[in-house]
Amino acid sequence: MQIILMEKVVNLGSLGDVVKVKDGYARNFLIPQGKAKRATEANRKVFEEKRAELEKAQAETLAAAQAQAEKLEGLMLQITRKAGVDGRLFGSVGNIDIAEALAAQGTKVEKSAIRLPEGPLKIVGDTHVQIALHTDVLATITVSVLGEH
Repeated sequence: MQIILMEKVVNLGSLGDVVKVKDGYARNFLIPQGKAKRATEANRKVFEEKRAELEKAQAETLAAAQAQAEKLEGLMLQITRKAGVDGRLFGSVGNIDIAEALAAQGTKVEKSAIRLPEGPLKIVGDTHVQIALHTDVLATITVSVLGEH
């Protein structure tokens, strides 16, 4: 299916690109989330008329994400959990816990933006965690998990 991208999509293209994707990906994900529209002549004309507005909106969201990344960069979060004598946690620290700790400090971040490539944190210590605020903006914070007996 041919679609017009309404915003930048990772590994697919940027605003205004006409790309061919599988029908299910377009119907079930891109179109319902407003990331794309079918590439019909009518939609192409509407897109060209609104292109300047869409580019301006995309630039504003990118600037907002960069400003938030500057505030977050280098931040250190401390989260306390029960742990055994060997330093392993009873349970784990996941992206929900990190999002709640950031919210307690006054920074709202979606839990889906927190990247934990090795899964939830299960040991006491410091870990660098990336937060994807935008497709082009990543911020790195340090999460320090403290154990209590």
